[in-house]
Amino acid sequence: MQTAETEKVDVGQAVARVLKEVFGFDSFRPNQEEIVRAIMARQDAFVVMPTGGGKSLCYQLPAHVMPGTCMVISPLISLMKDQVDAATATGLRAAYLNSSLKVAERVAVQRRLMAGELDLVYVSPERFAMPEFIDTLEHVELAFVAIDEAHCISEWGHDFRPDYLKLALLTQQFSDIPVAAFTATATHRVQEDILARLGLRRPHVVRASFNRPNLFYKVVPKQKGLRQILRFVKDHDRESGIIYRTTRKSVEETAEMLVHSDVKALPYHAGLPVETRAANQDAFNRDEVDVVVATIAFGMGIDKSNVRYVLHGDLPKNIESYYQETGRSGRDGEPAHCLLLFGYADIPKIRFFVDQIPDADEKRHAINCLNDMIGYATVHACRRKALLGYFGEHYPESNCGGCDVCAGEVEKVDATREAQMILSAIARTGERFGMMHVVDVVVGADTQRIRQLGHDQVKTYGVGKDHDKPYWRFLLDNLVAQGVVQQTEGTYPVLQLQPVAREVLFGDKQVHVLRTRKATGRRKATAATAVAAYDELLFDELRALRRRIAAARRIPPYIIFSDHTLHEMARKCPLTRGSMSRITGVGDAKLDRYGKTFIDAIADYKEGKQH
Repeated sequence: MQTAETEKVDVGQAVARVLKEVFGFDSFRPNQEEIVRAIMARQDAFVVMPTGGGKSLCYQLPAHVMPGTCMVISPLISLMKDQVDAATATGLRAAYLNSSLKVAERVAVQRRLMAGELDLVYVSPERFAMPEFIDTLEHVELAFVAIDEAHCISEWGHDFRPDYLKLALLTQQFSDIPVAAFTATATHRVQEDILARLGLRRPHVVRASFNRPNLFYKVVPKQKGLRQILRFVKDHDRESGIIYRTTRKSVEETAEMLVHSDVKALPYHAGLPVETRAANQDAFNRDEVDVVVATIAFGMGIDKSNVRYVLHGDLPKNIESYYQETGRSGRDGEPAHCLLLFGYADIPKIRFFVDQIPDADEKRHAINCLNDMIGYATVHACRRKALLGYFGEHYPESNCGGCDVCAGEVEKVDATREAQMILSAIARTGERFGMMHVVDVVVGADTQRIRQLGHDQVKTYGVGKDHDKPYWRFLLDNLVAQGVVQQTEGTYPVLQLQPVAREVLFGDKQVHVLRTRKATGRRKATAATAVAAYDELLFDELRALRRRIAAARRIPPYIIFSDHTLHEMARKCPLTRGSMSRITGVGDAKLDRYGKTFIDAIADYKEGKQH
């Protein structure tokens, strides 16, 4: 007779075997094992785990072991084919159901689902909401249901989707089926809202650390945005990257500029035809282009594991969006770079859309979120600490080693004297003028408007001529962000002094700004984690081989092997099936399918080096 204790041992052995043989990993990442065990014990689960933390393994592994079908509900229709290809690569019988399928294809998948021929099926929330589909599920042996992007059910989340509200039916209509909800980003308030709306039953709750030590966070003042973007992309030549812009026009403009500068780049936004969007995303996923430029508002589901940087050319509207978008880089655990170009001129653009929100509570929430984002961009301390603090997580280290502040790329500078100059200029011109006019007064510009208004006679005219106009705009951005100055709304915003400005003017309060240090030499910033040394030429050969195989199979290269796996191959040079099986990420299915090809390539490379 099998006791509960022996059952635990059997489950543990099965899980460890599948982890190694199927996925090629010797050990779990943090939190994965307890989530897998909860699901296999048929317990509901709620998981907040950052992108790159290994969420998909938490439901793919049980899908390998448990009888029946795992249904994954996801809003990312454009990703489902790649997710199915990735699951199939591990040996799962997988398919998807969404509006992109033709009728015959949809019928074929549903037939396989009802016949018990699928281990894993991806379903859009719209599909699940259809009464006839729920009727179909009544005849399916469901092992469990996984809800991806679970924050979409919360109106307090950054990406609320009404279709997700129907998911509350899961625990009501399928009372004996465990439900596991996953999200990469949720404040405590959003977490409580998700739990209540889904009606999860005594769930196993995991709130993993939001810290992504392999990501390097950097913020620089936006001055000449396109030029700054091009310089950054050129510094990351031949690396995969995503650039986020706010508007379709700026997406197109940025993509065109990069293409004219010999960068392989494509645009991605809601205004493009569906076929073009799909083709552009496929080209990026398959490493046919290096850069995709996308709108923040539309978003872009992306499972690509080897994205080496995410650049925000404009200010995101909230920290949740920023965190999720930066999280699309470095999913393979290798170092990646997150750059934000911050200019105060972006804020009124976001406020315009916020002001259209009819509900007062929702509008207030959106304004608070925007203010938190501005605070992050202008923070005078470790950016990682500020980012994690937003999600209620304390970062204990005094220096994270993975942001521009902690890496010493920026310095805190006393700008009190200059602040007094520009505050005085605002006061002496009657607090009735905009940023550009006040800057012109301070630098002593000889314009007709200044002479007409008599502002060339005020005491502060020309006091700041030792600095250029971009410096004074940068200082004003900081004074607005720090609440010393307010910029009014409307077509012609003017600058107005806030109560704290008096303290600055009379020397009772200092003003500090962050300034980028002048580089003593070219140095690429690195994250707190680093890649161990490997043969770079061999890595390039293996990456080219991966791309050729992927093109022949019509799947993204990262599905074959991640950059992390190729780096390890280029470091350890496995020449036998046994040594290849010990490389992280090489499970039995991939070993059978690709092992010999990569072993032969490594052997040829080593032989070529000897001659």
